[in-house]
Amino acid sequence: MTTMQAISGTTAARLDGGSKIYGAGDTEVRALDNVTVEFEAGRYTAIMGPSGSGKSTLLHCTAGLDDLSDGRVYIGDVELGSLKEKDLTLLRREKVGFVFQAFNLIPTLNARENVLLPMLIAGEDHDDAWFEQVVGILGLGDRLSHRPSELSGGQQQRVAAARALVSRPEIIFADEPSGNLDSKSAAELLDFMRRAVKEFGQTIVMVTHDPVAASYADRVVFLEDGKIVDELHNPTTDSVIDRMRQFGA
Repeated sequence: MTTMQAISGTTAARLDGGSKIYGAGDTEVRALDNVTVEFEAGRYTAIMGPSGSGKSTLLHCTAGLDDLSDGRVYIGDVELGSLKEKDLTLLRREKVGFVFQAFNLIPTLNARENVLLPMLIAGEDHDDAWFEQVVGILGLGDRLSHRPSELSGGQQQRVAAARALVSRPEIIFADEPSGNLDSKSAAELLDFMRRAVKEFGQTIVMVTHDPVAASYADRVVFLEDGKIVDELHNPTTDSVIDRMRQFGA
């Protein structure tokens, strides 16, 4: 099986002077304030900051799930603001994977069907060998015939992670993916996401409030009041905690 290879130095996604403004006048809130940031291909980036700092807004705008008020956002070399809604939907389906805190599984489908659903909707064939490798690494091989109600929370989130990976997207966005999991299940999911980057060249951008989760990343970007205020490379749990104390997070 040929695994994905990281393209060193290339940019999987970037924001250029991105701002997101809600309301106007006295009620105006700048969820993002002139943010410029790049997410390198084949790297695992965590986004952290206090509540209300703009973490999820940054993720959603970069992924094309929400529009910027000003600035530009790119997936690869495609500027999302230039796309019609149909083309944006197609780009997200073909190039982007998502893992959210809520598992977003279809309750009437079994695990296998949930994993393959995006490809079935798109009318695309899946790579059997890659599918088997992903579900094998995630320990789902004997759970594929089970519906979500028959799976633990950790297993459901691993199904969601497999769904994000099986189409080999250029980038995966994860919003608090371990937030609803117990510590053991969270560690298993985060370890798999780490392996997906190191072994398969996947690109992951993850919002988290958890310093332990952030320590799995290659890089941590810190937000405060809608602005990037710092970043940390090769983080450890302790170094993330120390850095967040500086921001009162």
